[in-house]
Amino acid sequence: MAAIKSPPPQPLLPFTKLFEKPREEFAKYMAFSHPLDSKGRYLPYDKFRFRVGPDLDADLAWSLVRESRDKQLTPALPIGSPPALCKFMHTPAMHMAISMCDQHTTTAALEWMCSRIGERKHVHYLLNDLIEDEAISSSQLEGAATTTKAAKDLLKRARGPRTMDEKMILGNFRMMKFAWEARDRELSLDLICELHQIGVEGIDDERYRPGNFRKTDDVVIEDGDGEIVHQPPPAKDLKKRLQEIVEWANKHHADVSNKNYMHPLVTAIILHFCMGYEHAFHDGNGRVARALFYWYMFRNGFGGFRYIPISTLLKLARIQYGKSYLYTETDGMDLTYFIDYQARVVARTIKQFRKAYEETLRDVDQFNAFLYESGLYKKLSEKQRIVFNVAKTEKAQFFTITNVKENLGCAYNTAAAVLNGLVELKLFNKTKVNNEWLYSMNDSEQIIRSWKV
Repeated sequence: MAAIKSPPPQPLLPFTKLFEKPREEFAKYMAFSHPLDSKGRYLPYDKFRFRVGPDLDADLAWSLVRESRDKQLTPALPIGSPPALCKFMHTPAMHMAISMCDQHTTTAALEWMCSRIGERKHVHYLLNDLIEDEAISSSQLEGAATTTKAAKDLLKRARGPRTMDEKMILGNFRMMKFAWEARDRELSLDLICELHQIGVEGIDDERYRPGNFRKTDDVVIEDGDGEIVHQPPPAKDLKKRLQEIVEWANKHHADVSNKNYMHPLVTAIILHFCMGYEHAFHDGNGRVARALFYWYMFRNGFGGFRYIPISTLLKLARIQYGKSYLYTETDGMDLTYFIDYQARVVARTIKQFRKAYEETLRDVDQFNAFLYESGLYKKLSEKQRIVFNVAKTEKAQFFTITNVKENLGCAYNTAAAVLNGLVELKLFNKTKVNNEWLYSMNDSEQIIRSWKV
């Protein structure tokens, strides 16, 4: 990651220099008395300095931007040692992401989506890839070298991990599952340690020290060139600082009567930042920070985030992800940079989620038409239709009895009957790999010929 240019010290009286400027030049400077640029962006000094004309002093122009921002900042919480008060202001990107969360990711929104398809299991099974995607992408963001295809095969077949990278992915998958299951619990130091232990145990216990907060100051964050870009606060009083973050997170920020109202999305992103900044563990901090973001959204009724893998986009722009931390840290702990960046990622992933859902809706309609026309509808049970539809949309290429059992929430023998029934109807075939039967759909043209569609 290339080094960023930190903002200059804020002058006490920026207008003193301005009054010395000619009238026309004064007007050009005053155009910067706004927290956002003309495109609605909350630019850091690192980028802002290149957008000031060559005839103007970039530092002086920045002082006007910074002053206008300071007037609109809202206090969040103090973090670090010595404690620094984090502040933020709402940007258009945040408003857009909040609106999209409220429209598309609440439990009520999911219920409505399920009703359009007609069966809850269709949504859960057909979009299950998105649940897996967060665990896979979060691991790849942390350095796991396994391909997405191989990782999906690992999770769908529920086989034991063979490499450290596979252990990382399986650990992330379990951690995300735990974040969902623990959504009714209040945040605590124990819950944070449980997340870490579930996510990293068995990968390299000497390196990760599962479930144990760091007690030394030898943990640093380096860029690709080995340069230290962040030195976490000291281990001394770490638990005390984390407890203060826990107490802050457990407050009812979204209570409409609260004069400091904060939408759950904003609170979750701030919690994400705090955990990444404190770097409470020897390793695996990014995974835990992102899992806590999800846990907070789940806890506040945004169940749709099970299908919204933010790490798929963070992985594609990991440098910008890292810089969003640094922009905050180097500019007076202004959280706006980090929240704005995460809000843009969330908005884009919600759009992808909606696209996947609409595609699923079309697939179900087309699939049901195919079943009626072929005469297969009456021959297939409801569970067989779901599995066959998933196979037909290529959301999954291989199925196992255990995988179907977990996705359909049925008994092992029922799942076996579902898959073997599809084989008998010549829709699926099965092959034995080691001690496991793998089921897959036959060639589409072969199925169409068989059923004379």
